[in-house]
Amino acid sequence: MSKQLKIGVLSLSFLIVLLVVLGGLGVHASSNDGAYRQLGVYSEVLSRIRTEYVEEPNFPAVTSGALHGLLESLDADSSYLNPEEYKFYKTHQNDGHANVGATVSKRFGYAAVVSVLPGGPADKAGVQTGDIIEAIANKSTHEMSLASIEEELAGKQGSTIDFSVVRPGKAEPQRVTVTRDNIVIPGTTDKIVEEGIAEIDPVALTKGKAQEVAGKIRDEQKKGAKKLILDLRNVSDGDPTEAIAVANLFLNHGVITYLQGQKYPRQTFTADPEKAITNLPLVVLVNRGTAGPGEIVAGAILDNNRGDVVGDKTFGSGSVQKVIDIPDGSALILSVAKYYTPSGKVIEDPDPQHSGVTPNILVASSSDDVLPDDEEDTTPAPQEKPKAPKDDEQLRRAVEVLKARG
Repeated sequence: MSKQLKIGVLSLSFLIVLLVVLGGLGVHASSNDGAYRQLGVYSEVLSRIRTEYVEEPNFPAVTSGALHGLLESLDADSSYLNPEEYKFYKTHQNDGHANVGATVSKRFGYAAVVSVLPGGPADKAGVQTGDIIEAIANKSTHEMSLASIEEELAGKQGSTIDFSVVRPGKAEPQRVTVTRDNIVIPGTTDKIVEEGIAEIDPVALTKGKAQEVAGKIRDEQKKGAKKLILDLRNVSDGDPTEAIAVANLFLNHGVITYLQGQKYPRQTFTADPEKAITNLPLVVLVNRGTAGPGEIVAGAILDNNRGDVVGDKTFGSGSVQKVIDIPDGSALILSVAKYYTPSGKVIEDPDPQHSGVTPNILVASSSDDVLPDDEEDTTPAPQEKPKAPKDDEQLRRAVEVLKARG
């Protein structure tokens, strides 16, 4: 195949893939359609690269890079997987590999730690919520899709993986080694934080957690609890269905959330009065590590005026993906619907500034404090939730809010 023909085929393939992407997004051909007009721009750019770049370009790399950028410009969850990446993805998608115990997303083009599981491998290694993982095993996360990053984090139990972590207050990236392990989600905990005020912490909203939370609520009510704090800080792992069930424990009416996309019919989830088990005054605690299922619960409580939400603005994650096979063996992982709060606010917005759930009572976390650059560079200890309100400004404020209700 001649060089000119090879480039022509690659360029045509690139445009075909773009058409598939746009078709998947529900964009229909029209002479006046701005998206399709942009194909002429892409073609012109490819032509200029071919004829004027300093050396013969690696067009497969150019095409792959362009597609990675195109998908990531939509949202953090949408990804392009080249044939090799997609083959690996399909092979390891459900093999139950060990993991590092951290929820990750993409922010600023790199992998971002949304939250870490208490007592998990990442927590033990000192990885913190808000860390930016610049590289995994010396490979820049900027060049990796979210799906590829998640595959890299999984592996054989006992195997290690190296991160290059960028953290506020540190001049240079820190090297962190994490030992993968089989992840066990801790059980839901409960405790009395003040007389008559109980705190319930589900840690995650994986399968069965709604039943655990319900059991803890009943236990605390039997013990005389008159007010409740639901601690959803760093709760990002789990299932939206479980989140809806947890929210329903506190709501006897109203919309909990709804799911909608361009070609995805609106699906509304409404509280079932028979599943509500308490009407006690409620405060929900959130922080920047609250994402996905945790945000569904917080948004439902806030928008239905069922209680106060105290803490930091949440991360902003809540969408449904569809895998679309491409004829060359590659694939798109495309977000086709997003979750909304009852008031109509999308939880996951392309602009991080507009994403997430904003508490009606904002209280910054003590972990927001930035350490001086000249502080000794040591690996931080695993994060634990403080034992008493006086050690935890957000929890202390939640107690004050409940006390003010009389």
